[in-house]
Amino acid sequence: SFNTLTVISQNVSESLVSSLIDINTPFMITDNVQEFADGENANFESVFVLSDFDSAAYSYLYKRENRVVGPPVVLYCATKGEPLQFSCRPLYCTTMLNLSLCFTGFRNKEEMKNLVNLVHHMGGTIRKDFSTKVTHLIAYSTRGEKYRLAVCMGTPILTPSWIHKAWERRDDVLFHAGDEAFRTEFKVPPFQDCVLSFLGFSEEEKSNMEERTLKHGGRHLEVGDERCTHMVVEENSVKELPFSSSNNIFIVKQEWFWGSIQMDARAGESIYLYEKPNDSPAMKKAVSLLSLTTPNSNRKRRRLRDTLAQLTKETEISPFPPPRKRPSAEHSIGSLLDISNTPETCKTLTGMRKSSKPSKSSTPAHSKQSARWQVSKELYQTESNYVDILSTVLQLFKLPLEKEGQVGGPILAQEEMKTIFGSIPDIYDVHTRIKSDLEDLLRDWTENRSVGNVFLKYSKELVRAYPPFVNFFEMSKETIVRCEKSKPRFHAFLKINQAKPECGRQTLVELLIRPVQRLPSVALLLSDIKKHTSDDNPDKITLEKAIESLKEVMTHINEDKRKTEGQKQIFDVVYEVDGCPANLLSSHRSLVYRVETIALGDQPCDRGENVTLFLFNDCLEIARKRHKVINTFKSPLGQTRPPPPLKHITLMPLSQIRRVLDLQDTDDCVNAFALVVRPPTEQENLLFSFQLAAEETVKNTWLRTLCRHVANTICRADAEDLIQCTDPDSLQVSTKDMDSTLSKASRAIKKTSKKVTRAFSFTKTPKRVIQRAFMANSTPDEKSQMLSSENRLGSSSTLAVSSATSWFVSRTRKQSHVKHRCTVCPAAPETAVDLFT
Repeated sequence: SFNTLTVISQNVSESLVSSLIDINTPFMITDNVQEFADGENANFESVFVLSDFDSAAYSYLYKRENRVVGPPVVLYCATKGEPLQFSCRPLYCTTMLNLSLCFTGFRNKEEMKNLVNLVHHMGGTIRKDFSTKVTHLIAYSTRGEKYRLAVCMGTPILTPSWIHKAWERRDDVLFHAGDEAFRTEFKVPPFQDCVLSFLGFSEEEKSNMEERTLKHGGRHLEVGDERCTHMVVEENSVKELPFSSSNNIFIVKQEWFWGSIQMDARAGESIYLYEKPNDSPAMKKAVSLLSLTTPNSNRKRRRLRDTLAQLTKETEISPFPPPRKRPSAEHSIGSLLDISNTPETCKTLTGMRKSSKPSKSSTPAHSKQSARWQVSKELYQTESNYVDILSTVLQLFKLPLEKEGQVGGPILAQEEMKTIFGSIPDIYDVHTRIKSDLEDLLRDWTENRSVGNVFLKYSKELVRAYPPFVNFFEMSKETIVRCEKSKPRFHAFLKINQAKPECGRQTLVELLIRPVQRLPSVALLLSDIKKHTSDDNPDKITLEKAIESLKEVMTHINEDKRKTEGQKQIFDVVYEVDGCPANLLSSHRSLVYRVETIALGDQPCDRGENVTLFLFNDCLEIARKRHKVINTFKSPLGQTRPPPPLKHITLMPLSQIRRVLDLQDTDDCVNAFALVVRPPTEQENLLFSFQLAAEETVKNTWLRTLCRHVANTICRADAEDLIQCTDPDSLQVSTKDMDSTLSKASRAIKKTSKKVTRAFSFTKTPKRVIQRAFMANSTPDEKSQMLSSENRLGSSSTLAVSSATSWFVSRTRKQSHVKHRCTVCPAAPETAVDLFT
């Protein structure tokens, strides 16, 4: 080994001399370094300290392979208390010490040679091939294998400006180019060298994406421009491309765009390529059914029934295979879940009405299920959907955000994570167990199985899990909005997941609001089950306790978190609609939309009726315009109120809507839509068709709003899938001649005919209603006589019913004073009187 003799050129600072003394290095100062460069000394190795690496002295020493260092190297070693760094290349500073760089995308060899020299002068090393030892990739473009490997391995990808800026700070001894705060501004933007166009997005969304394209180093042009390198497609709305694809352009889904921003690097296009969506076989079959017509009216009705069943087939949930009905079982899970949504079942039910012999083409029919069973199944379906949504929140949002080693570092801080998601894991855990218990209950169903016990069992856990989340939901929402604005990677992360099928194009805020809405929905379903539960069933009392326990949970939720404006409008609806159900008034319910329409079918009212639809967040109130003006109501205080202009038809839970049909505009049908509904008491789907009457109502906006709230009610994320565009002719729906004199006269004759028939008919009350009323008002002897009469005459005989009807009407007349007594309080009449009032 040799002792080091440091030769220093002129213009030496005092700090440099002091540093050499500190590390015990002999030195000398000269103005002619060439005389030392030419000589050889057996006792010393010469190290030359130069402050200018562009001088003639440097070139002279470099060509003769002398060791050359810069003053910052001496100062650095003195600071560390180490001897002078050994380097076979000239070393000016330690700014890039321990950094290993790789280059890609460079075409100018002279520029690259200059950059390599600067890296060596700052203590860095260069590698030709990319490997795990490379710490930084210097890229001129976002293409190539090296770029892809660097993205996958999370290696920082920087522009050449990083090297130049680091060289400008070469005299700063404490500075290091690898500091994240310094290198961040030199990252290669994800869209560098990319020219993007956007297809299928709204103007607002397109403008947002174009702005972010410029911010992240790219350019944007209109669709079809030959200079475009990428076309970003909104895959949920684009069905056909405006031109044939070319090898010169990448046609990618929007997930590629947002994924690139989230990673802060251009994502690989191969896994994000756009593919033309294929219609599902069920939908193709439904369309083919819609396109068929037949001159036979009965066949038309059957075809319509089959079409409605096919259209709603994909909206039904069958969580487990339907078992065959056991001889000892009165009801089975399979018959329920398989009941309504296949054309074969519809045909079977139709055939059963016409004949006791099943048709050859029909499948074996299941027994008709009770309304209690139907609502219990609906409760399970919504619970299953709700658990799936909570799972989506955890799997797509919470867990990825908590994952360690994220490309580009953590997206959110831990405190922000806690504020956003709160007690969602606890809510998911308790509802997963509730879902499991409901599934076990439905698999071995009998009418005496207790649904209420399932929720009573977990009432304490619900009290612990829900209030902490619901009470701080507004804070959670504000945190999401704030982070989305201030953190582009978080915004991109949300956009990526929002486009996934599991999210149904809903934002994280829209998914997180589901726990806020869930408990009131469960309480409504339990109330519906209770309504269809007989008084002698022990579950009726249990259901009451379960409903009260849910109300107790909701009392722990701050009242100031609830919206009141929509609730105030409910009172206006109650006053406006004659006969409006009292249970419409609810603390959790609010009015969302009001639409004026004209009925186009025979349900839920006669064709041509002016119908008003009141959309609430969980139900749909259907009311028609009154045919005649009634007397003005006068309150006990002497104040008068105008008569209600509308007559109540039905209050339908949104969960009964199976499909929303957007009817295409034709010469015979304009601005119309239809609802495929399925009440729990019905075994087949019903079609409600309407024409929008108000010009200011935008059909698309109305239908999307309706579907969104239907999806919220049944806890589904894919609201868009509930809408189906349909040909009105095949559904036998038409708006033609609605205002003609002949049409109006026909409707008037039909109404008069119904009134006359109703006035002279004793069979207008359903047989079962009469029997229930008879049994409720009969003595034990009369009940046994009625039952024995039924057994003798059989179900097809009407004699027993006629006798019961006459006896019942007679008994009703004797109690007519009860009817008059209950005029002031309509809720008080006895069952028998109430049935015929």
